[in-house]
Amino acid sequence: MTKVITYGTFDLFHEGHYRLLQRAKELGDYLIVGVTTEGYDQNRGKLNVIDSLMTRVENVRKTGFADEIVIEESPGQKFRDIKKHHIDIFTVGSDWTGHFDYLNDYCKVVYLERTKDISSTMLRTQNKHIQRIGIIGTGRIAERFIPEVTLVSGISAQGVYNPNRESSIRFAENWNLNSYTVIEDFFAAVDAVYIASPHETHYGYIKMSLEHGKHVLCEKPMVLRKTEAEELFQYAKDRNLVLFEGIKTAYSPGFSKLMGIACSGLIGNIRNVEACFTKLENPENRELKDLKFGGSFTELGSYSILPIIKIFGTEYEDIRFESIKDENGLDIFTKAYFKYGNGIGTATCGLGVKSEGHLIISGTKGYIKVDPPWWKTTYFEVHYEDPNDIEKYSDRFLGDGLRYEINDFLSMINGVSETEFKLTPKDSIAIAGIMENFLWGRNKTN
Repeated sequence: MTKVITYGTFDLFHEGHYRLLQRAKELGDYLIVGVTTEGYDQNRGKLNVIDSLMTRVENVRKTGFADEIVIEESPGQKFRDIKKHHIDIFTVGSDWTGHFDYLNDYCKVVYLERTKDISSTMLRTQNKHIQRIGIIGTGRIAERFIPEVTLVSGISAQGVYNPNRESSIRFAENWNLNSYTVIEDFFAAVDAVYIASPHETHYGYIKMSLEHGKHVLCEKPMVLRKTEAEELFQYAKDRNLVLFEGIKTAYSPGFSKLMGIACSGLIGNIRNVEACFTKLENPENRELKDLKFGGSFTELGSYSILPIIKIFGTEYEDIRFESIKDENGLDIFTKAYFKYGNGIGTATCGLGVKSEGHLIISGTKGYIKVDPPWWKTTYFEVHYEDPNDIEKYSDRFLGDGLRYEINDFLSMINGVSETEFKLTPKDSIAIAGIMENFLWGRNKTN
């Protein structure tokens, strides 16, 4: 008898789950299905699990494919279950290709092709909806999006659009998605859109997506002009659609904790914020080749601006830029100076100059120092006049962090507005205005 085992959360049970279990059953004579607990899902970074463990187990049982159901509660259990149950074949979806190759030493490992077209209708007994999200763009950030979206329950990557046929097909085949080069076909297949295309194309793709009734999650900077941001947010509001800017730091638990501590009065009245984000970029990459919209500030400025406007607000009195430029005219290092009535802020970013990625928040009673990389906030300290008086805080930042913005985007679609404060339309409009000021403003220092 050939014994097969597979595992999953099986939240919001849908056609993709059904097909996976069906194909797993076809691999052998006896199928064991492991269903994860809520606690284990949280520990491994799975967000937004909706159904209870009992509901998820019952949904698996109802398929009739499982000869036995076990509960997965901890890391390492897969190996123990394989040995305990004398498993011949371990199988999971192709989203995990390569991840469990180490189990080949104990049994055969089979990765089953994922279901491309997730049905928008959930179990017949439930009136729940999985958001089918399509991706516009096939670059590096889009590559990081796919693994992260699989870790948020209630949303599924459906397909990818790129007007370049070869790029679209290559990306789709790599991630087992549907490929689209006709944008009308793309919109017909999705409920929501993730835009990860070059900066200057964001406005057009956002407008088109909203016109087709799609919710939009757009990579930073969302747009490069203030009036465009204002227009798009109003357009989305008038049509009851969600428009979300993807600055992952804003939605991470560590940064939310940091903002709470900073604004609690613990360090008194905040008077200065200094944020720095630099990296040494490959000179052949788009960021340092796009002479019109490339450079360090358009690429990284949104991150360094974020803590300044979250603490001091969007109504600054003055802004000034100082840049070091490469031979092609693009900025490889920029400092933006913000002047407020009650404080000052400095946003530093660079693609060709390396500096410590620090974040310092200074107040009248003390200061907060955030360890680099602060934009992936995991640890920070509160310091006071007494050098021995230090308070320490920590939190997790899982994976690439995109799962946090995806989770909050989904929450907004589902009518949970409590997450909106993390990055408001007003914040995004202000960032667009700052980008516009940098690219075309009169007060930029060369």
